[in-house]
Amino acid sequence: MKASDIRQLIQDDFAECDRVIKQSLSSNVPLIEEIGHYITDGGGKRMRASLALLCAKALGYQGKKHAILAAIIELIHTATLLHDDVVDESDMRRGKPTANKTWDNAASVLTGDFLYSRSFELMIQLDDMRVMQILAQASNQIAEGEVQQLVNCNNPDTNEASYMQVIQNKTATLFMAACRIPGLFTHSAHIQELADYGMHLGTAFQLVDDIMDYTASSLEMGKNIGDDLAEGKPTLPLIYAMQQGSQADAEIIREAIRHGSKDQLSAIQVILEKTGAIELTKNKAKQEAEKAKAKIAFLPGSEYKQALIALCDLAVARNN
Repeated sequence: MKASDIRQLIQDDFAECDRVIKQSLSSNVPLIEEIGHYITDGGGKRMRASLALLCAKALGYQGKKHAILAAIIELIHTATLLHDDVVDESDMRRGKPTANKTWDNAASVLTGDFLYSRSFELMIQLDDMRVMQILAQASNQIAEGEVQQLVNCNNPDTNEASYMQVIQNKTATLFMAACRIPGLFTHSAHIQELADYGMHLGTAFQLVDDIMDYTASSLEMGKNIGDDLAEGKPTLPLIYAMQQGSQADAEIIREAIRHGSKDQLSAIQVILEKTGAIELTKNKAKQEAEKAKAKIAFLPGSEYKQALIALCDLAVARNN
């Protein structure tokens, strides 16, 4: 099943999700609407929103709450992107200048705050304290993950366990919430399995993101190659390369992480390839994707279940 097939499968639900998002961007302050539309209309994959819609459908949900949930998830994710680009001083996302580059840091941060507050207004419409708790906790964990990543920056001694905790918090947590909450809507006995599916898929997704920072092109990724290195982020490919390579190879990587420099990017790409670090990271992503698939074995056969399985393969195989 291709990505276009999956999108076609939930196109009506997506249309409702988009309607809610556009309604939520309404503001008396034109700049908020301008920045909000700029980033939400930027052609993202909407992976997290898709998961909320697909999990609800796979569980046989017949109501309307899943579209509101998908909009909430997308607003939270968009808010984190606005904040992240300011923190990381990024100037390109999804193939175009970031909001902070187009306007300024203050406007981006404050618009991100607006989107967060709008998402919590939408949560009230769902009228379920359990949903509020999950999404509030997810938002908190995302923030913790981002701060921990900041702590790890420029630290070449960051280990695999610390790295995995960061990506589970900053990325996989929102995947997990998107998959868990439809289980509440349907009173499912398998809410934990749904959450675990989201956690494993989100982890695989981020692992591939970290690989692409060294293997894809700027055109494919829609952002600058080597940005993680420039920010001094010790991602798993680098951690594996330092473990597998020679002392000289490890020192080149350590220096790049310490100084947050892309000067040795080409040399580091060679080291990543020759040490097998890229393949090791890709294998770990594949393992996470397989774990995700196993967690939804309980779902009855349907095209929605097949889409959820296909997303695992697409997350690992993608180059953007």
